[in-house]
Amino acid sequence: MTRKKIAELYARLHALDPEPKGELHYVNPFTLLVAVALSAQATDKGVNKATGPLFQVADTAEKMAALGEEGLTEYIKTIGLYRTKAKNVIALSRKLLAETGGEVPADRDYLETLPGVGRKTANVVLNIAFGQPFIAVDTHIFRVGNRTGLAPGKTPAQVEEVLERVTPPDYKLHAHHWLILHGRYICKARKPDCWRCPIADLCAFKPKTPPPAEGKG
Repeated sequence: MTRKKIAELYARLHALDPEPKGELHYVNPFTLLVAVALSAQATDKGVNKATGPLFQVADTAEKMAALGEEGLTEYIKTIGLYRTKAKNVIALSRKLLAETGGEVPADRDYLETLPGVGRKTANVVLNIAFGQPFIAVDTHIFRVGNRTGLAPGKTPAQVEEVLERVTPPDYKLHAHHWLILHGRYICKARKPDCWRCPIADLCAFKPKTPPPAEGKG
């Protein structure tokens, strides 16, 4: 995709949603970190259902650590891989307490040392909680980057590198959310809604999917 098309793509997504927001619920950087860690291989809706009651009783590293793995499990057992996630969340809570007084640092290298926290999770936290223009490549962004031609790559790291390079500076802060939401609701995995896509004419994907009525015909 040419730089001119890339700029137009972001301009259109910006026009439709100037201030996009993530769909995970949180109350502070710590709860955001926990929510993102819990969201791996799970839906945001499912995570929010579990964390609503959880964050009412444990919204700090100290309170979370006090719950312990068994206590936390009672809140998150509806989420996939909940036992491993409970172990990681308690471990990262204890590590934060020991090393930062429970605060979540705006430091990607440090965040990636926390149990259960990889580059994607760190990027999400830094983007949303601290306003840093990082782009976290999840399955939606990986698909959109490759399917549209915006950021081709064989791995999430390659797609991230391309996006960091080609995304205009004015759009970098919100690029993460625009692309995730686009992939989640329009450029869907099995059958994208090309017929209602605001960037269909810029996209390299072929063949474009027709409207439902045309498809039935």
